[in-house]
Amino acid sequence: MGLAKKELKLEQFSPNTPAETVLRSGLALANGPVTLACSFSKEDVALIDLVERLNLPVTVFALDTGRLPEETYAVAEALIQKYSLQIEWYAPDNLALQELLIAKGPLSFYESLENRKECCRIRKVEPLQKALAGKGGWITGLRREQGETRQELQPLEWDSSNGGLLKVSPLVFWNDTQLDDYIREHRLPVNRLYKEGYTSIGCAPCTRAIAEGEPARAGRWWWEDPTVKECGLHK
Repeated sequence: MGLAKKELKLEQFSPNTPAETVLRSGLALANGPVTLACSFSKEDVALIDLVERLNLPVTVFALDTGRLPEETYAVAEALIQKYSLQIEWYAPDNLALQELLIAKGPLSFYESLENRKECCRIRKVEPLQKALAGKGGWITGLRREQGETRQELQPLEWDSSNGGLLKVSPLVFWNDTQLDDYIREHRLPVNRLYKEGYTSIGCAPCTRAIAEGEPARAGRWWWEDPTVKECGLHK
């Protein structure tokens, strides 16, 4: 990274630490420009609003996997109109995608965890690496409440899986009520699929609504063991 990593003082953060404080701390600690990863979830919409209100020097990028629901693109357009937002879009490598489709067909991800991770790698992980190239940090909408794979998340972490840059998760301690209250207070656009029982929205073939009492991420890769429900963007 060129510069020695600054020490993360995690003890300064508690569930009562404002998201604004985490954001500003992250920008101060990052060894280079910071970008916000937007999947157009409730969390990411709230983060974009925070960044805009604080006038922070943060860019915004999105991964177009080629399989996003129409409702997700509608949120993107609403954000562009609301904030005159410039979104940097990253797509899968066309040759790699064509080779996957020819070799295994369009639904190989249902067949095994290995195949699903291969699809995620081509459609999401490799584009993410391009988006983060040259960056000192990235902002995510991760929250501990989202599932058992995210229980140990910290507001600030050095992301070894992406070259050691700083990973900033300002909403890590927020619960659903806090998030919904913020969205309602600031009249932010929300994906229509949430009203249909979706609680975590990714690619259309890999996302479904959840039943009452199911965990928030039960609708993602629902045919898999819940302990492995990550696409590779977050190790």
